Parts: sequence; C-alpha cells; structure tokens
Amino acid sequence: MDFATFLIQCLNAVQYGLLLFLVASGLTLIFGIMGVINLAHGSFYMIGAYMAFALSAPVAATFGGGFFSVLAVGVVLAVLLGYVLEWAFYSYLYEREHLQQVLMTYGLILVFEEMRSLIVGDDVHGVKVPPLLSAALPLGEMMTYPVYRLFISGVCIALAVGMYLVFTRTRLGMMIRAGSSNREMVQSLGVDISFLYRVVFAAGVALAALAGMVAAPVSSVYPGMGQSVLIICFVVVVIGGIGSIRGALVAALLIGFVDTFGKVLLPSAAGVLVYVLMALILLWRPDGLFKAG
Repeated sequence: MDFATFLIQCLNAVQYGLLLFLVASGLTLIFGIMGVINLAHGSFYMIGAYMAFALSAPVAATFGGGFFSVLAVGVVLAVLLGYVLEWAFYSYLYEREHLQQVLMTYGLILVFEEMRSLIVGDDVHGVKVPPLLSAALPLGEMMTYPVYRLFISGVCIALAVGMYLVFTRTRLGMMIRAGSSNREMVQSLGVDISFLYRVVFAAGVALAALAGMVAAPVSSVYPGMGQSVLIICFVVVVIGGIGSIRGALVAALLIGFVDTFGKVLLPSAAGVLVYVLMALILLWRPDGLFKAG
C-alpha cells in the first residue's frame, strides 16, 4: 500500500466513523439518557435518505437552493416527526420493561417500512452530489478524493462540537444530564421533564435523519437500509459507553478504521472484525470506554 492509498483509506475511515457517530449519537441520547431501547432508530436514518431523494424536486421548485435547502427542510421535518412520535408512543415506554420497548419499536420498523413502500416504492434510488461539492482533490499522481466526502466529515465534526458545547456549557445540557440521572428529582425542582425528553428524542431523530440525508449522495437509497445501520450503532453505543457522547465519537472512529482497513487488508474476515473489537473492549472495560456525563 503506497502513501496515497493509505491516506485515502484514512480519510475514508474518518468519514465513515464520523457519519456513524452522527447516527449513533442520536441513539445514545435516546438509549442512554431516556432509557428506551429504540430499535426504530435505523428507520430514522432510512427516512432521512429517502427525504433527500423525494424532497429534492418539490423543495427546489418551492424554495430553490438545491441540496442544502433539502437538508434544512428535512431536518425540520425530522424534528417534527420525532416530537410527535415521542408524544404519541415513546412517552408511554419510560416505565415499561425493556421487552415492551423492543416489541413496540420493532412494530414501528414494520410501519415505517410499509409506509416507505406505499409512498416511494421498492426501487433503489440515487441522489446526485450537489454541483458545488462535486469536485475532487488530487492525492498523488493518479488518485483523487471527492470534496463531498470531506463535506460529510466537516458536517459531522461541526455537530460533534455543537453537541459538546450544548451538553457542557448550557442550561439545557445541565437539565438533560440531571434528568438522565434522577428524573423524579429534576421534575420536583420544576423542570418539565416530559418536554425535555421530547426535545431530546426529537434531536436524536433529527441527527439520524441528517446522517441519512448527507450519506444519500455517496450510497444508494434502498429498502431496509436502516437495519444494518442500527446494528452497528448499537455496537458504537456499547463500546463507547451507554449515554456517553464522547464515547460514541471515539467508538465510531475506532470502528471506522477497523472496518475500512479490515476490508482492504483482511477482506475475508472484515465482517467480524468490528465485533471482535467490541468483545475485546468489553473484556477490558465492561461498561464501555467512557461513562455517561
């Protein structure tokens, strides 16, 4: 492997890891802070990807701006979807057993898949890279790297910094961290914990949907695409530590490098390397790399 190829694989690993973090951060918010095992989280990623495909024409005709307008409209719709879902379904699950949470959220997967089939169909679709980001940077004499993949990494880094500042520097972050530790005490202090959880859930849905939208131009949009993402996101949450945003970031980057270089160096074993990594880390630190908060 020459240096240019190594550099490209490193960039691919970072981009994949950051995109994975963007999806998993929403899951770790919902799973770690609210205590809900949300099997439908991968469906929000799928919904985001299909919104990038289905909204492009109507948004361009209404607002203009192309792909970036689609991102803005899609995030707003995802926030509204998350808010309504938490109010209608998830708010009843906080005191329920995990089995009931699993059954209901699995039912939502089936509902989302059927609605996707009725609205968009079962074909595989593609989303065009926006012209502004369609260039490529030269790496060596023969290789180039797409600017759009660097854009994905930049968006994920910006959101990671934003989440860190919100959770550590704002009153909202303080209330969220307190509510995850002792819901009853925070409620007794006058905080509307139900509204707070609704905001957290809506943010988690928006993060997953945004990840699906920015990933759509570099991958196909196809039925069932949320299931594989869901599995690897749970691996990220478990490795990083349940409820830890910092742990989700570190775990996602680790998985990005292991998966990317595994496919290059050990293609026959690449499918299990991530799970071997998880097993080794859990043997070393059973609670994950970092604790919540």
